[in-house]
Amino acid sequence: MNRDDFDRGPAAAQDLAQGFAEHVLAWGRRCGASAEALAALQRAARRLVLATAEGHVCIGLDALADGDEAAERLRAALLASGVVAAAAEGDSTCPLVLDDAGRLYLRRHFEWERRLAAALVARVCAPLAAIGSGEAAARIAALLGATDGSASADAAPDWQKLAVALALARRLTVISGGPGTGKTTTVALLLGCLLAREPGLRIALAAPTGKAAARMLEALRARAAALPEPLQALLPHEAHTIHRLLGVTPEPGRFRHHAGNPLALDVLVVDEASMLDLALATRLVEAMPPEARLVLLGDRDQLAAVEAGAVFAELSADPSLTGACRAHLAALTGIDAARIVPPAPRRPMPLADSVVWLTYSHRFGADSGIGRLAAGINAGAGADTLAWLEAGTDAGARWIADEAEAPSAATLAAIEAGYAPYLEALRALPPGGDPAPVFAAFEAFRVLCAVHDGGRGLVAVNERLGRIVRRAMGAAESGPGGRWYAGRAVIVLRNDYVMQLFNGDVGLCLPDAAGELRVVFPAAAGGWRTIAPARLPEHDDAFALTVHKSQGSEFDRVLLLLPARPVRVMTRELLYTAVTRARREVTLAGPPAVFTAACATPTRRDSGLADRMRELSWEASP
Repeated sequence: MNRDDFDRGPAAAQDLAQGFAEHVLAWGRRCGASAEALAALQRAARRLVLATAEGHVCIGLDALADGDEAAERLRAALLASGVVAAAAEGDSTCPLVLDDAGRLYLRRHFEWERRLAAALVARVCAPLAAIGSGEAAARIAALLGATDGSASADAAPDWQKLAVALALARRLTVISGGPGTGKTTTVALLLGCLLAREPGLRIALAAPTGKAAARMLEALRARAAALPEPLQALLPHEAHTIHRLLGVTPEPGRFRHHAGNPLALDVLVVDEASMLDLALATRLVEAMPPEARLVLLGDRDQLAAVEAGAVFAELSADPSLTGACRAHLAALTGIDAARIVPPAPRRPMPLADSVVWLTYSHRFGADSGIGRLAAGINAGAGADTLAWLEAGTDAGARWIADEAEAPSAATLAAIEAGYAPYLEALRALPPGGDPAPVFAAFEAFRVLCAVHDGGRGLVAVNERLGRIVRRAMGAAESGPGGRWYAGRAVIVLRNDYVMQLFNGDVGLCLPDAAGELRVVFPAAAGGWRTIAPARLPEHDDAFALTVHKSQGSEFDRVLLLLPARPVRVMTRELLYTAVTRARREVTLAGPPAVFTAACATPTRRDSGLADRMRELSWEASP
């Protein structure tokens, strides 16, 4: 993060940062800190809080000082303040912690990072027993189809098969891949292999949001069709949100399951793991039984969590495999060990033999519109990718040049055309009729917004689309009950375990057989749930979604509305995430400069997780 960035940002974050700085300043005065130490403390505390509001776990002293000498003076002043503890001090009650690499933390973030590192190292350092031989091993070999050992040395190995083989022998496996690279197919095969050996395994599926959990279960059922029927019958029949899996309690931030009361399971598969923040990842890994397998699925190029941390991006950064591991994988899959050559790591991590990257997309090739666009964004090739978009040579990726403060006529026309099939399905639906065609039409297209406010933001777009749907359905613009109308789309913003509605669930307001408006949600087990509008937990309109809220979802067609000018949230990861929500076609509407600036702005979140893990690995070594 650039030092100038710390002094910009939302007013709420500025107020919080100032309040915390004043709090620690008073603490420092009580400790008798010098004027120099107090000045350093106030500046560092304020900027640390602003950094955590941006998703960083810590802030480096090099970002707070000009040059090495100034950073050393700052370190000495902070440690002399009585408010900042050196990481080696252990159980100090100081609210701030400074590690040996010059990273300044809030105490809670440092403790979460250290706890997560400890839980991960314990899991990585305890591989499971080898598959061995016998009837179960033979069934696993048959499921893996170990037949491509004769392939040429130049042919790419089947990394899905290799990921399964790796997960069979590890308590922690991290599988990263973009849309269509076969993550769910890999999981179906893995679970089939595990159940072939131990039919009584307790398996759980989870994801950060209800929408992602439901999509994971649906995809797993489809991919599992290739397994023998007896194994299909043993697969999980439900997927949980992580909060529901851990067991929410009335006390905020506390869960029923933790290290002292671990989850009752043998295998946990977590999808959309890129959405895990540091705190939730720590609680999840700590709640795992020591002997259980944990499989994390995600896309290292997607947006990180809204809260502090980019855990999945860090854990998936290094797909290195040792020679012994490659030999084991070769024996289990029949793939020549010489062909099992993982990609170069983005940065070294102490997670050898635990990470696999799936890179071949079965949904769209690198030369397809969406595939080429996603690749250009990830490569940071903004100018070349924009020129290709503007040329309009691929119908799967469209560009609308639109630099106005509010969407242009061309952009609005594309948005309204995208929702035309939905309006048609709404008008054709009789009261109490089957909502499936309406949902299918609605889920086929979505507008994604990069920002919340302004003429090109989420609120304005949802208001406009709400008016269009009202008019199409002949609903009043105002008056009693005017907030609810047939066709209104809503997204749940808060988990409600009584109502069994979860953050990210999307429902449609439709008339029942008596003509009364009810909000209809897809049921986890199939079919539909209808709820009176007054009983909904906190919610918002869902004709348009922010890119963050769209994670875990996919649509046939997507229109991404870029802001009128470059803003902090417009990053390479946001662009990539938005583009890859589309299965068939994506349209980008906005100023060229905003697109190219976003391609050139990768997200970087400061963290010391790798160092925490190395410290623990070194302590555990003989």
